[in-house]
Amino acid sequence: MEVKDMVFMNKGDGENSYVQSAGLTDKLAAVAQPMVYKVVESVLKEKFCSSPGEVLFNVADLGCSSGPNTFTVMSTVLESVAKNCGGSECQMSEIQFYLNDLVGNDFNTLFKGLSVIQEKYKDVPRFAMGAPGSFYDRLFPRNSMHLVHSSYGIHWLSKAPKITCERGLPLNKGSIHISETSPLKVRKAYLSQFQEDFLLFLKCRSPEMVPNGRILFTINGRKSGDPIGKESLYHFELLSRAISYMVSKGLIDKDKLDSFNAPTFTPSQEEVEDLVEKEGSFTVEFIDTIKVEVGEAWASAESRAKNVRAFSEPWISHQFGEEIMDKLYEKVTQIVVEDYKLGKQTTMVVNIVAVLKKKDI
Repeated sequence: MEVKDMVFMNKGDGENSYVQSAGLTDKLAAVAQPMVYKVVESVLKEKFCSSPGEVLFNVADLGCSSGPNTFTVMSTVLESVAKNCGGSECQMSEIQFYLNDLVGNDFNTLFKGLSVIQEKYKDVPRFAMGAPGSFYDRLFPRNSMHLVHSSYGIHWLSKAPKITCERGLPLNKGSIHISETSPLKVRKAYLSQFQEDFLLFLKCRSPEMVPNGRILFTINGRKSGDPIGKESLYHFELLSRAISYMVSKGLIDKDKLDSFNAPTFTPSQEEVEDLVEKEGSFTVEFIDTIKVEVGEAWASAESRAKNVRAFSEPWISHQFGEEIMDKLYEKVTQIVVEDYKLGKQTTMVVNIVAVLKKKDI
């Protein structure tokens, strides 16, 4: 099974679902909402107020998942449109939202939640449709998108890097991601995969965007030039420790741990900027690296462990089996509780927020 078939958030609205733990993502995504508002305002002035004949504003949310943060983005777009177009020379009348994620995403829960938008914005002509597929492929027709938004999606890779020696044996033993004990080849493999994927992401978006259209994205990132750091790797170290414990109890085969690498990477701002320049279709209109204190979202060890389960269980269970998930995440919770007691936890999250502008070539 390919990564695109197993990377999605926990479905439904039960105790372990993404919906029940999406408060963290919503809080983090809120950091970018003032920027969403400003970007919409800029696009409206450039494309609609100056071109009265254009009446359809196309907005895509890539990697939308199924939680409330998608509706926060939609609300911000609608409020900006209402303020900037209401009673002005801007005659744009309809907004089309394309909600994109991989085919395994819980679109049913997502669409049920759209009633919040429908009720709140009755008087704003807006439409929404699902757009399943990988954002590492083309998704939309040429010259159709005015704004592409993505919140915590682009740090997910199209595939896990293959990290083996010349004899084909795994090099990243005992860990599911980059760790302090990982050989340099592991770090290089992850960076290389991110570079390949991010360039492909930009290449796919370039023909889809109208001239001067914007891409606005927020991703997990890091301030350090070295990919080793608690700010970006704690959750993967946590999962590695829990899985290693299960291996020691004979509940997981050691080879399954040694051969598994999580399909995600947290870049630095410099790495992102270099790739935008290299691809060449966009200019960086804004970029910043921001540390966010998540506070209540991780106030307890239990709430943090539930958040980890919500985003990791689908791809963890694919590798290690659904039947041991409850035991595995019980161990995750125990480890987090111990770390909290010892003061080893961090409640800071590093975000990279960027706005890219399509060149008018």
